[in-house]
Amino acid sequence: MLNYAVDADLLRPLVPRGTELDFFGGRAYVSLVAFRFLNAKVMGLPIPGHRDFDEANLRFYVRRASRNQIRRGVVFIREVVPRHAIAAVARWAYNENYVALPMWHDISPSRVTYGWENRACRCEVDLQASETAVHAAEGSEQQFICEHYWGYSAQRDGSSMEYEVTHEPWLVREAVSARFEGEASSLYGPDFARVLQRRPESAFLAEGSPIQVGHGRRIPWHN
Repeated sequence: MLNYAVDADLLRPLVPRGTELDFFGGRAYVSLVAFRFLNAKVMGLPIPGHRDFDEANLRFYVRRASRNQIRRGVVFIREVVPRHAIAAVARWAYNENYVALPMWHDISPSRVTYGWENRACRCEVDLQASETAVHAAEGSEQQFICEHYWGYSAQRDGSSMEYEVTHEPWLVREAVSARFEGEASSLYGPDFARVLQRRPESAFLAEGSPIQVGHGRRIPWHN
């Protein structure tokens, strides 16, 4: 997870209706997250040839008040997977901004590398992690990044969809070094490509856990 503080005005046009930007320390963040899905199932059923695969996504953070509860969630700017069927299902079910591209990874106990490419660019994220894994401290930036348990996506008719994401709090390891390489304008647009060329404000490795993504539902909205 590579995390960048950005001007909130860059994100406001992308905020789904019914939500608002979520801030940490008064700053808005985007994160570049790369990871492996293992033993993936759809509606409880494994899909042959689509159980283990990579994903890389660029995301930011929002919140929504619902029934006296603040739901903290993520919005995906662009998600990359290596299988066309996965991208098609995600676009159909959630209207998420998925694209299928060739991907690769190299994972060792202390270092992870993920890459993806299209005709216009080749992108790679590389992180070397410390040996100590701990739960994110209460109120820390790591907790803010990791513990958003809802997903939100804007729909074609202008409404928004909400879905719950459940998992245990993750163990995290601080980055000793982290970098993104690639000219990514064709994937993320020139503004976000410039963000990714900067040194991230923070970076860390999350060890992951079993995760469940709930069914999407439209957010009630009244003018």
